[in-house]
Amino acid sequence: MAIPTIDDAALVNSYISGNEAALETLIKRHQSRIFGFIYSKVGDRDLADDIFQDTFIKVIRTLKSNAYNEEGKFLPWVMRIAHNLIVDHFRHNKKMPLYRETEEFSIFSVMTDDSLTIENKLISDQVTKDLRQIVEELPDDQKEVLMMRLYQDMSFKEISEATGVSINTALGRMRYAVINLRKVIDKHQIILTN
Repeated sequence: MAIPTIDDAALVNSYISGNEAALETLIKRHQSRIFGFIYSKVGDRDLADDIFQDTFIKVIRTLKSNAYNEEGKFLPWVMRIAHNLIVDHFRHNKKMPLYRETEEFSIFSVMTDDSLTIENKLISDQVTKDLRQIVEELPDDQKEVLMMRLYQDMSFKEISEATGVSINTALGRMRYAVINLRKVIDKHQIILTN
């Protein structure tokens, strides 16, 4: 007869109630995924170990202070903590690879991964949120063209007809939108990573 598996939420509640072994079970259950995620981003086993430990120090502090409210979403919550610690580490050490817009690569392509894991989805969601905030800083005419092109998949001919400007003007606005996005990204040292 198989022993029923206790779900994460029950283990979290058990730990909060004083059962230290419940946290050990949670760590063992998710250790390989969380460590693998961290290691895949930093590429250094010792650093990954440090960030893994820091992640669970934060988890323990949050749980012990009764500040945890991610009911039933323990793993994504821990992954978000790990991701934030990774970003903090790279920002602190100024080694985070920054994506640069080139002819071969568009910063918007980081949002088109069809095979998203939970970890990649969390990061992709953050990148999407960051991009939307950056786009909001553009002048209205550039933002309009950019939104039509990227989010509505309109051709420059369709954009020209919808906005009542020439195709060259629409192309120019798109070009300036990309230039201005780069400036905002550099100015705020925004990291767009997947």
